[in-house]
Amino acid sequence: MKSHLQLSDLEFERQFQHCELNPVLFNHEAHLRLAWIHIKKYGIGNALSNIQFQLKKFVVHVGAEDKYNSTLTVAAIKAVYHFMLKSTSNIFEDFIRELPRLKNNFRELINAHYGFDIFDSKQAKSRFLEPDLLPFD
Repeated sequence: MKSHLQLSDLEFERQFQHCELNPVLFNHEAHLRLAWIHIKKYGIGNALSNIQFQLKKFVVHVGAEDKYNSTLTVAAIKAVYHFMLKSTSNIFEDFIRELPRLKNNFRELINAHYGFDIFDSKQAKSRFLEPDLLPFD
């Protein structure tokens, strides 16, 4: 399998939740898709808690604990939610085509909210840091 998009939303969510998803398939776009699925199915509040819990479990399972970033995870989920409110798409592939900034300019998008580097910050990795420039709606 070459892409997470070859899996249905249900199967992608199930494999991720049970740490069965091939880690090679879990790229930036797959992170966004996971947020999109969870927000759509469970709402933003539950998506925030579900994804953080599952992602921590997944990175431990694949031996990549050092890659987990709490601030980035929450910020990404909130960014997906923000764009979902503006979108008319009911399919993830259409959503990401409609709003390509999430995929192609994500760092720039996040940097508009933070005046410091959350990507490499030890504090940002361990706990969610509120944006200091522009709050998430």
